[in-house]
Amino acid sequence: MIDLHVHSTASDGSLTPRELVYYAAEKQLSAIALTDHDTVSGLAEAIAASHHAGIELIPGVEMSCVWEGTEIHILGYFVDTGSPALQDGLSWFRRMRDERNETILDNLAEDGILLTEEELRAGDPDTVITRAHFARLLMEKGYVRDRKEAFAGYLAYGGKYVPTKDELTPERVMQMFYDGRIWPSLAHPVQYHLDEDSLVQLIAELKAMGLRGIEAWHSSQSWQDTARLQTIARLSGLIPTGGSDFHGSSKPDVEIGTGRGNLKIQERVLDAIKEDYAQQF
Repeated sequence: MIDLHVHSTASDGSLTPRELVYYAAEKQLSAIALTDHDTVSGLAEAIAASHHAGIELIPGVEMSCVWEGTEIHILGYFVDTGSPALQDGLSWFRRMRDERNETILDNLAEDGILLTEEELRAGDPDTVITRAHFARLLMEKGYVRDRKEAFAGYLAYGGKYVPTKDELTPERVMQMFYDGRIWPSLAHPVQYHLDEDSLVQLIAELKAMGLRGIEAWHSSQSWQDTARLQTIARLSGLIPTGGSDFHGSSKPDVEIGTGRGNLKIQERVLDAIKEDYAQQF
């Protein structure tokens, strides 16, 4: 079994890249893709660990952007961390994220909710701060009881505290992936809560930009969702991909490889991606 969507402490996961690789090997997975949010800083450590752990490591990344007012995520596989196109793109995205995080901190402070960037980083100066870091700190300081309350009450995009991401477009992400020779797949489509026509439109527009896959298997999706997404993928000429979206203790109900208990992604899924990647690049 494999898992093509996992996160480490380089973004909002709870295991270091090295710990993550060894944990996946312990769970007897044959391959994983490290897909941290808007960063590839954990890949070198993960790749080095994979050689010792006896597991295949697919270097990846998960990028956020906004389509028609809805935040979507695009997974990229076979990342070359030395690519100038990738590094330039990530630098721009990180600058936008840092500015947005400063705005969130300022907005919260205006209402007496005092958080600091140092507290958000929790001792890791290289981590990419996401809303999950804000949720964790809001819980630790007693402002909310759980993640659900944090996101609903404080961390909704376009709400009182968190600005929208309108400057982060799919075109920017897809151009960066194309220039960096990175294979793109639309992450967890069901989470966007789009109607069928809108989802088909989104996929069609992304395919015109170079999309190659759709995440048909994901912890948030039922077997009916998976069947529907496999059909959409086939009709769209795209390849079904899959992953648990494992974050460790940040999402304790999602296990690596198996998601919420019934996720099983076969090695043939990765084989199909590799074959398509070889044909494209």
